[in-house]
Amino acid sequence: MAYQNLLVKLDEGIATVTFNRPDVRNALDPATWSEIEEVVDDVRENRQCQILIFTGAGDEAFAAGTDINWLRDRSMLATLEANSQQVLHKLEDLWKPTIAAVNGYALGGGCELAITCDIRVASDRAQLGQPEVRLGILPGAGGTQRLPRLVGVSKAKELIFSGAIIDAAEAERIGLVNRVIPHDDLMTETRELAEKIMRRGPVAVRLAKAAIHAGASIGYGAGYTSEVLAQTVLFGTEDRMEGTSAFLERRHPEFKGR
Repeated sequence: MAYQNLLVKLDEGIATVTFNRPDVRNALDPATWSEIEEVVDDVRENRQCQILIFTGAGDEAFAAGTDINWLRDRSMLATLEANSQQVLHKLEDLWKPTIAAVNGYALGGGCELAITCDIRVASDRAQLGQPEVRLGILPGAGGTQRLPRLVGVSKAKELIFSGAIIDAAEAERIGLVNRVIPHDDLMTETRELAEKIMRRGPVAVRLAKAAIHAGASIGYGAGYTSEVLAQTVLFGTEDRMEGTSAFLERRHPEFKGR
């Protein structure tokens, strides 16, 4: 599918989505949010795609917030539609692993998209933040809910209330990103991480993600139950037999996803 604001490439099971509006620091406008939703829907149904990576065009920005002209002109009632929030709910619920390769500014909606992904890998030039209060609004695409789960309630309040923008090193220190990588190596190392995940049991990865989300969103009780049920299902798969047999036979497993 052709997109106006995104570049989408599927290569050996890895779909890379690049925000392609470098003239406006890859700002996320309504058209871009709609295209992101289309990509997520397509990836969910595409059997050839196993992992989804997001990044930004150019060396300056991952996605530097939401288009300010759109924010200024948007009506109060239109805000109730919360389209960006709905898009990120879809992304969060996607059962395939997702990675944000944060190559520059990830601000506002760009930061909210990054923290919705399962894993965040940041360039050493990256800067992240939720500066919405500087505009008299708040993070409205799930940032007030997801950021506290990553960095803790108090630190999330500090970042959101102050509208601070932090560098990659600080983001790694507080747990906002998983790791920081030299800028020129970002995409190479992100792809290596994606390939490593793809070599693991795909059903196991899928159910592990589901169990983690259950515990995070519903509570430990539901999480423990989900973990037991997921493990029970996995013990009935061919992949479990292949994985254990390969270990005992000292060879690499060949998982089939069943």
